[in-house]
Amino acid sequence: MSIFIIVVFVLGYLAIALEHNIKIDKAASALVTGMVCWAIYVFSMDGTGHEIQHIIEHGVDGISYRSGLVHHLFDIGSILFFLMGAMTIVELVDAHEGFAVITDRIKTTNAAKLLWIICLLTFFLSAILDNLTTTIVMVSLLRKLVKDKSMRWLFVGMVVVAANAGGAWSPIGDVTTTMLWIKGQLPNVGHMVKDLIIPSLVAIIVPLLILSIKLKGQKLVRPMKSEGVEHYINPTTPNERVLVLVLGVLGLLFVPVFKTVTHLPPFMGMMLSLGVLWVVTEIIHRAKNKEDKHELSVIGVLQKIDVASVLFFLGILLAVAALQEYGHLNEMAATLDSKIGNIYAINVVIGFLSSIVDNVPLVAAAQGMYEIQPTGLFAAGGKFWEFLAYCAGVGGSSLIIGSAAGVAAMGLEKIDFIWYLKKISWLAIIGYLCGAATYILIYA
Repeated sequence: MSIFIIVVFVLGYLAIALEHNIKIDKAASALVTGMVCWAIYVFSMDGTGHEIQHIIEHGVDGISYRSGLVHHLFDIGSILFFLMGAMTIVELVDAHEGFAVITDRIKTTNAAKLLWIICLLTFFLSAILDNLTTTIVMVSLLRKLVKDKSMRWLFVGMVVVAANAGGAWSPIGDVTTTMLWIKGQLPNVGHMVKDLIIPSLVAIIVPLLILSIKLKGQKLVRPMKSEGVEHYINPTTPNERVLVLVLGVLGLLFVPVFKTVTHLPPFMGMMLSLGVLWVVTEIIHRAKNKEDKHELSVIGVLQKIDVASVLFFLGILLAVAALQEYGHLNEMAATLDSKIGNIYAINVVIGFLSSIVDNVPLVAAAQGMYEIQPTGLFAAGGKFWEFLAYCAGVGGSSLIIGSAAGVAAMGLEKIDFIWYLKKISWLAIIGYLCGAATYILIYA
């Protein structure tokens, strides 16, 4: 059973990667993989039906990595509700053409120049919001700025790299940095930002420099505001567009503040922001006719949410959770520790592994393996934990399904796994290794 669950995971992973070749949607492959992995885990158990049910739901007492399906569903559900809330807010702003307030101010059609503007904006925005929310926002912006599909995919791929790099140096920019911050491995936010911002910048600047050479002299064509519509009448006023945009951005910025103040999960802050925006839009459109109001309401916008992407997320995260419950991730972390030994090399490998399996259980495994020491590399704020935050965050860009930002981009833009592997992965890996080398040169 131990080998069988790995075989199923690998086959499922291949089915996701070869989605366009086998003509099966990645969400279907992910769901089958996740559920079969859990079924294998159940069949590997010994005991009565009641005992097995208790272990499935609540894990095994005294075994750190076996936290049970209830715990995993809470974590996964938190991510899915967060994703759905963020997608709804962004779609609502888009329905009001709020992003036109920003895109109308970006006049350049130079591909290289626009790439720098978008990626640097993503880098710093993801540190304030988080890499997932920022990716959703930037994908929506790029749909207004880049018409050609292949060129837009290139931009979106670099947005994923920039979002993960930007999230790695902020305590609220990535789930793993938040974990390390809350659990005491990186208690000093100022030191974390100071030590990680330069390597993270290197991780995005190096790929940008390479792509700038390839895109030199290329011009972009913007999509028409309403292609195929002879006489387009904007259903919103300028004041309504600005109001919804401002409320949407403030709502997204409010999420990390809400979490810090209340210690409630981020999805609750996101849902509160969505609820407030919902109330405001209902009020400002209450005098409009039913047809116009429907298109500008949350009810209408919810029909545009990509449910298949949410189900894909559910399947792949459940599959990884099954591997964690079986103990494979902890065994992998222990093997790295015994075979490699060097903490910098271990973290670099963890970064690459985080592009295959989720970085959250990998970081959780590392937190369980190493205790916080009074002094040295493993002390609170020590270099091991800082470098782990960088590697687990930035390394996930190596594959498109290696991070929440990548999965969101894949779902929103229907980016092909193999296309990303050919066009973006090598750039992400070069940037990741250059940033890692920068950190090691400065601090090792």
